Amino acid sequence: MKTLIALLMTLSTFAAAQSVSTEKPGLAQTTAQKTTLSPAEQSITAARKEIEKKPAQFAGYNQLAIALSRRARETSDVNYYAQAEEALKKSLELAPGNMEGEKIHVWLLLGRHEFPTALEGAKILNKKVPDDVLVYGFLTDANAELGNYAAAEDAAQWMLNIRPGNLPGMTRAAYLRELFGDVDGAYELMDMAYQATVPTETEDRAWILSQMGHLRFVAGRTDDAENILKQALQLFPGYHYALGNLAKVRVTQKRYDDAVALLQQRYQAAPHAENIYDLAEALQLAGRDSEAKKAFAEFETKSLAESVRKDNSSRELVFYYADHAQQPAKALEVAKQEYAWRHDVYTLDAYAWALHVNGQDAEARKQIETALAVGIRDSKIFAHAGEITLKLGDRAAAQRYLEEAVSLHATGSEEARLALGQVSGLSGQRENGQR
Repeated sequence: MKTLIALLMTLSTFAAAQSVSTEKPGLAQTTAQKTTLSPAEQSITAARKEIEKKPAQFAGYNQLAIALSRRARETSDVNYYAQAEEALKKSLELAPGNMEGEKIHVWLLLGRHEFPTALEGAKILNKKVPDDVLVYGFLTDANAELGNYAAAEDAAQWMLNIRPGNLPGMTRAAYLRELFGDVDGAYELMDMAYQATVPTETEDRAWILSQMGHLRFVAGRTDDAENILKQALQLFPGYHYALGNLAKVRVTQKRYDDAVALLQQRYQAAPHAENIYDLAEALQLAGRDSEAKKAFAEFETKSLAESVRKDNSSRELVFYYADHAQQPAKALEVAKQEYAWRHDVYTLDAYAWALHVNGQDAEARKQIETALAVGIRDSKIFAHAGEITLKLGDRAAAQRYLEEAVSLHATGSEEARLALGQVSGLSGQRENGQR
């Protein structure tokens, strides 16, 4: 998935905002234990100790739910969300309606990508506590993922108005700036967030570096992206977000076997459907066709199994059916299911591409241009827009979109370069015919 909601907020900041105690390791804990436990694991240990001391108080269970959610981001293991829900259930049993628990409930809905339900929950909380920064963060998250960008922008601005310079506000504002086309501004905000994050929060800092690397990559600054992502991996070895972004850099550098190695490492750590899809595409680029075929088959099985959930890999499934399996009707069926409930730019892109491969190019153009109107500067979306408008015979628009895609030197740029050659060839033929 292009955006996991966990990408939009540092969980340590959530914990701090809840005023939940963070117990420090006892003197009996060895130095080795301190260094081998991740920040989330340390928080889980502290929360369980708090529960042991005060089992009848809800605060420890809230602390545990937050820590388990944080571990879910560290590992990309969704089983930790299920454990977090169990901890939260206990909190709400002990203190029905406690505000911290209600906020964690909305956070977990976002983690499961239940964006419409999370949005309604966040609106209810916002009426109860209209000056709560994190509730505005939830409104930002849910609205952004549903494609309600004006509402998302308004909520993010409230975060920064209420508490200027707060970390969740800065990371969300950065995400929206990227969507609105201000990639350099997004990078500046992420850099500010990085500088404001304490050195002991290694996973938070690695996450922010991963986002900074991503932003440099989408801006076409591949060398900068590579250096930043290496820093993230040095800080948090094997970090799945950094591995995935560095693999994109390697693909752009045409170091396909290196990309495969990175994506294999990520898939071993986080065996999700979307991760094996990326691996399958890299294997195909590396000329390892039999391995790619096997990986694509595994992806399809996994993706179909999770398609009944909101937290799915349906956008990847659309592109699999459209670009690899040559099953356009299935691509459109899956795309319509996602489009029925969310209209973010990446869903619009997938829907437009599914319409295109089914010959419905007029509607495809409408959807892809709606996505681009948000301001997003994504080479793959530009490339899709170019091919759609070319199919409609609008060579001027096709050339404009394809040139944008090529100029970004990122994912989709190579395909756009080939398509641009086709446009130039057609233009040349037309000029020769007119002479």
